[in-house]
Amino acid sequence: MPDYKHFPLSDTAEGLTEAEILDWRVKPGEEVTVNQIVVEVETAKAAVELPIPWAGVVTELLVEPGQTVEVGTPILTVDVDPNGAPAESPAGSNGSAPAPAEETPAETAPAEEEMKPLVGYGSKAVSAKRRPRKSAGAPATPAAAGPATPAAPAAPVGAPKGGHVPLAKPPVRKLAKELGVDLHDLSGSADGGVITREDVHRAANGSTRISGELPGAEAPAAPAIDPAARERRVKIKGVRKATAAAMVQSAFTAPHVTEFLTVDVTPMMELRARLKDSPAFAGVKLTPLAFAAKAMCLAAKRTPDVNATWDSEAGEIVYKDYVHLGVAAATPRGLVVPKIRDADSMSLPELAGALGELTATAREGKTTPADMVNGTITISNVGVFGVDTGTPIVNPGESAILAFGAIRDTPWVVDGEIKIRKVLQLALSFDHRVVDGQQGSEFLADVGALLADPSMAITF
Repeated sequence: MPDYKHFPLSDTAEGLTEAEILDWRVKPGEEVTVNQIVVEVETAKAAVELPIPWAGVVTELLVEPGQTVEVGTPILTVDVDPNGAPAESPAGSNGSAPAPAEETPAETAPAEEEMKPLVGYGSKAVSAKRRPRKSAGAPATPAAAGPATPAAPAAPVGAPKGGHVPLAKPPVRKLAKELGVDLHDLSGSADGGVITREDVHRAANGSTRISGELPGAEAPAAPAIDPAARERRVKIKGVRKATAAAMVQSAFTAPHVTEFLTVDVTPMMELRARLKDSPAFAGVKLTPLAFAAKAMCLAAKRTPDVNATWDSEAGEIVYKDYVHLGVAAATPRGLVVPKIRDADSMSLPELAGALGELTATAREGKTTPADMVNGTITISNVGVFGVDTGTPIVNPGESAILAFGAIRDTPWVVDGEIKIRKVLQLALSFDHRVVDGQQGSEFLADVGALLADPSMAITF
């Protein structure tokens, strides 16, 4: 007998409640092995690849790409004993499905009952549920599983509109769903009739070619453009949803103070140019951000308040004797803040290398949820976008965040004379429950001094 198991959406990080299905790596009928990656999902923290704990044959994908499901929801069914004796078809012993017109709710109910003992997860039986099929007419009645027949005398109830299945990649299907566009009404402009994102956008704006029309056929006059047709609505979910919730919580829980400092970093840039030719930095991308990260780790030792946490439940301030440095990174899925663990114990070359690996991994969407928790202080490089500075919001669970601005050639007074120097602006936001103005100012001044004269590091 076949042995069906449901693969549920698992909790990939502490506190995860839901995730969006991004991409299936398997399809029905495909054999899978233990720990094979079967699906990529987007959680509130990152995109995660999920392995399956069993070997067998995929029988059904229960969730479509783009759907958000709760943890514990079955998303995949696998037959872990595909070589067993075939089970009696729910529709009858010959395995063929009856004609749709002859099916009635009373007749299909026993078939559903026969399926229940065949599927389960662990020792607890779970009834199989299939995704509703999209159709232009009445809802499709459940069809019994059975061998494919060479030809059907008539299209079954619930067949795709027009007798064809629209050709489109999962991201395009997701876009069409968000914009309310029926892919069955489109004919693709790409090779082989594949529907593209541009086809979907044209349909959403009311200027698309309907399936079945010739490419050269004259299109009907376009109706008056509704302003709403030129708007896009995207569901708030995943990283964006988690970021918004965290920022609102922080902004309205921790009393923020932001201080600013303008620094002449010409000596730092000159040192950077010399170190790039050093064997210790061979193969390492030495950026100004690496100097700022090192300066923060050194300054945090002298002002531990910025590296502490406010524990309101325990009524305590928790001082950390280590620095898990968060680095804000812009990714296609939104802002993420992966951490460099024990950054304070790293040398400058090690810190520069860790920054390079961290940012590359984040941009590829491969940062794991475990790498984005339990930070102690954060740096945000707004200068990479040509921005001078800003007023960053402290991440929940931390007490300070530093904005690192763009380095610009600026007129600067040196020994009573105006010279062109490399100048940047720093902005430090901190939680005033933990950090007083004195501590915040001292920390910011220390970071600035280390960037203005890196040789000061030997005095810390």
